[in-house]
Amino acid sequence: MSIAKTYNPKEAEDKWYSYWMENGFFRSIPDEREPYTIVMPPPNVTGVLHMGHMLNNTIQDVLIRRARMQGKNACWVPGTDHASIATEAKVVAMLKEKGINKKELTREQFLEYAWEWKEKYGGIILKQLEKLGASCDWDRTRFTMEPDLSDAVIDTFIRLYREGYIYRGVRMVNWDPQGRTALSDEEVIRREVNQTLYYVRYAVTGNADGAPSYLTIATTRPETIMADTAICINPNDPRYTHLKGKTARVPLINREIPIIEDEYVEMEFGTGCLKVTPAHDLNDYELGQKHNLEVIDILNDDGTLNEKAEILVGEDRFKARKAVAKLLEEAGQLEKTEPYQSQVGFSERTDAAIEPKLSMQWFCRMQELAKPALEYVLNGDVKLIPDKFINTYRHWMENIKDWTISRQLWWGQRIPAWYNAQNDWVVAKTEVEAVSLFQAEGKSADGIRQEDDVLDTWFSSGLWPLSVFDGTRHPDNADVQYYYPTNDLVTAPEILFFWVARMIIFGHEYTGKPPFKNVYLTGIVRDKLGRKMSKSLGNSPDPIELMEQYGTDGVRVGMLLSSPAGNDLMFDVAYCEQGRNFANKIWNAFRLVKGWEIADIPATSAQQEAARWFGNRFNQALHEIEGHFAAYRISDALMATYKLVWDDFCAWYLELAKPAYQQPIARETFETAKTFFASVLRLIHPFMPFISEELWHDELFGVRAEGDCCIVAEYPQAGEYDEKLLTDFVALQQVISEIRNLRNTKQLSPKTALPLAIHATSDIDFARYAESIQKMATISEITFAVQKPSGVASFLVGKDEFYVDVAQNIDVEAERERISKEITYLEGFLKSVNAKLSNERFVQNAKPEVVANERNKKADAEAKIKLLEGSLASL
Repeated sequence: MSIAKTYNPKEAEDKWYSYWMENGFFRSIPDEREPYTIVMPPPNVTGVLHMGHMLNNTIQDVLIRRARMQGKNACWVPGTDHASIATEAKVVAMLKEKGINKKELTREQFLEYAWEWKEKYGGIILKQLEKLGASCDWDRTRFTMEPDLSDAVIDTFIRLYREGYIYRGVRMVNWDPQGRTALSDEEVIRREVNQTLYYVRYAVTGNADGAPSYLTIATTRPETIMADTAICINPNDPRYTHLKGKTARVPLINREIPIIEDEYVEMEFGTGCLKVTPAHDLNDYELGQKHNLEVIDILNDDGTLNEKAEILVGEDRFKARKAVAKLLEEAGQLEKTEPYQSQVGFSERTDAAIEPKLSMQWFCRMQELAKPALEYVLNGDVKLIPDKFINTYRHWMENIKDWTISRQLWWGQRIPAWYNAQNDWVVAKTEVEAVSLFQAEGKSADGIRQEDDVLDTWFSSGLWPLSVFDGTRHPDNADVQYYYPTNDLVTAPEILFFWVARMIIFGHEYTGKPPFKNVYLTGIVRDKLGRKMSKSLGNSPDPIELMEQYGTDGVRVGMLLSSPAGNDLMFDVAYCEQGRNFANKIWNAFRLVKGWEIADIPATSAQQEAARWFGNRFNQALHEIEGHFAAYRISDALMATYKLVWDDFCAWYLELAKPAYQQPIARETFETAKTFFASVLRLIHPFMPFISEELWHDELFGVRAEGDCCIVAEYPQAGEYDEKLLTDFVALQQVISEIRNLRNTKQLSPKTALPLAIHATSDIDFARYAESIQKMATISEITFAVQKPSGVASFLVGKDEFYVDVAQNIDVEAERERISKEITYLEGFLKSVNAKLSNERFVQNAKPEVVANERNKKADAEAKIKLLEGSLASL
């Protein structure tokens, strides 16, 4: 094919992604090869591609493409999560726009709308991942609420219930008044909030002289005082000894409540008195249980006040707070207010302020289940990358609480519990089984109905690595036997406990094995100011627009260049520009090679040495890149690849290999350059799949056989390399750079050929590289001097001295001034080094290597001064 002057990413992306799909390159079925499996963290069906998804899925795609090229049977399972709370909220909002209230619908009617919404919008994010180049096995796409996966969830609930892990009971839970559902502790985000502390007067009754007295109590929640059932004082507090055994009256509603004693009360906080509201505070609830207090719940599920509040019935809790404060003030029962900061819990899904609420819920006992899941991580059977998260994981798992698994929603897997008319209940998969269980217990099945609540979404996604292969229902099937445990999980640290820990728990419960070997934890994508990207801040670019502007390969490179595992990524669009420039650099390098005219002539010395060097340098870089991949330093692996291609291949190898202007190239050199270029394309493919595939099929490489694609080409394998050769070449590059710098300093044209003399004392064979130096530094001739020639500029590389005759091309006076300044600087530097070395304390106490380094600096400076003085004398 003829190659265009500029790379057209969109054309290449559309063409090759379709080709890969049509030819089944992403498809995986069990065979004799080593499997390499990744399950995608299923994005919510409500979601659209954001920068976090971009980072996460790019990393997964790099890993899966590399494994595929290494000859492994690469299987990347995609899918979406039904996201109970988020999806139900979307559907309710959609119905509201149509003038439909959820309360007016039956469950079945609501679910019809929900499925309709899912079918219309639920696949958007997966189509967007195709644009990213995600090489998932799309034939294996799963959805957490499809029948097979839901079946696995119900079976798991029944299994854990029968094993005694699941129970039902009234407990204080985190209640989301906006989502109108219970949440687990992990779904509550705690934030410091500016609040007001209200000092409220409670009238004390039972004084001997009958005179009224007051207790002042500080609270941030005056709207809950109508639910108070006691006042608590510390028995050791001398201020309140006279109140023991007495009662007080709740302000505004005048209900009499006891004054109790408990050391739980902090005498230093507030006024040292505590109002006890068992229905609306977890600590108060425990205090109430201990002292057998009445529980009065004054809040409806939506956060409004109910009839038990006696006042402000139907008012929203936050409006009620202001209204109660005003009523207290009017009644003379508000002593004062003051600003106060404290932590408040917010729903991770709706961002509503959480209400502690007593509620009948389903729970899963976690302490015993968590132990093996902790051991896997501590023993290294599951590696957390980076390992800084191990201690966080240990702390959470060792302090794990029972998991509230029921949600008051309709969208989700309905809990398989059944009630009769008397509210007795059984757990069974079907109504028929439930009837049989009631009868076996000698109870009536009349009025049988199923539990309304659904299971927490994390319960179903906790089964993901198994359920996508049908491993819970049919553990001996070919897929689960072949693909499980999976290899790598790439996810965000914030769901280490929501999801990762639960997958390990369920994996062990079913198989006695963890579900994956490595967990690569990405950082948060932030803007260049360090702020987390969000729609509300308007600082998050649209990934699709980025790919349109910079090309998908460019954006992939831009994301990965600065994304070390577990550390936040400070994203800047400039990185995508850098990625696009890299793609253009590769494209232009290819145009250079493709434009060469070939002739049957011998390769030059420079071309032969360039080939010898780059072959060794490529192997050296591969070892480095392999080390980065082994340690999951994906960003470092890309950077090493970037430098190899941009600096070593383009800036050095191709410049050394290319023929003189309008001259043909030796066939041998051309074939070698093609071979190296093909290796470069194979190396960059996991990072830059589209440009690598586009160039792979150019006619330069001949006619490709069917299926001979870069996506399945063999990934380069690191071979041996000659360290001495590579070290020598580094010195050669320094020599060429010094000559170029010399030209710049003396303002000499890069086209002006200059003679070079070398006084070599090292074991580097500069004669071998003479032609390379002449070509890259525009040198007219090279001689090997025993003594320094007169009238020349000089420099050192290691122990070797180099002399460039620039006398006929420079301003002598300006050169004398420049050299004199440099000598003055070096003499000052030498003076400071000598001062250190003449200090006996420094020499005796400093580490030997530090002293040796200072002595090297001294020798270096002295040698440079000697050279410069010689240059000055010769002018």
